[in-house]
Amino acid sequence: MATTERTRGPIPAPITENEQEMARVAQRCIMESLDRSKAAEIVLTSEDGELPAVSLPPNSLRLIAQLLGALSEGKTVTVVPAERELSTLEAAHMLNVSRPFLIKQMEAKLLPYRLVGSHRRVTAEALMAYRLKMQAGQADALSRLADDAAELGLDY
Repeated sequence: MATTERTRGPIPAPITENEQEMARVAQRCIMESLDRSKAAEIVLTSEDGELPAVSLPPNSLRLIAQLLGALSEGKTVTVVPAERELSTLEAAHMLNVSRPFLIKQMEAKLLPYRLVGSHRRVTAEALMAYRLKMQAGQADALSRLADDAAELGLDY
């Protein structure tokens, strides 16, 4: 595996079709077991009993299932601690927007940040909250457009 300074770690090999299918099956199994369970914790054990049993909260399995779902679609997954501070370039890449657009959002106080010297830094948590707010606004705008089109009798 190669490493880069930007990722600060190993670059995973592309996921194979076989691995995608394995992730898809594992995700389904986890979600089905979670749907049927009202347990406060779930215990994982090995078939032969050689490994110690591990207790997990259901929410951690939901997170694992989401990761498996993304992997099954061939997407790259990055796990970032909520408190990690990102540069404007990293944040713009995560939102799939330009860096100048992101800086305008920061200066308009729509996205909280702090200055480190002359450099802006935003936490991953603040960035994800902004992203959800942005997506909600987009969904609302699309809904209003659909309502307007229906009101005007437009088929599309």
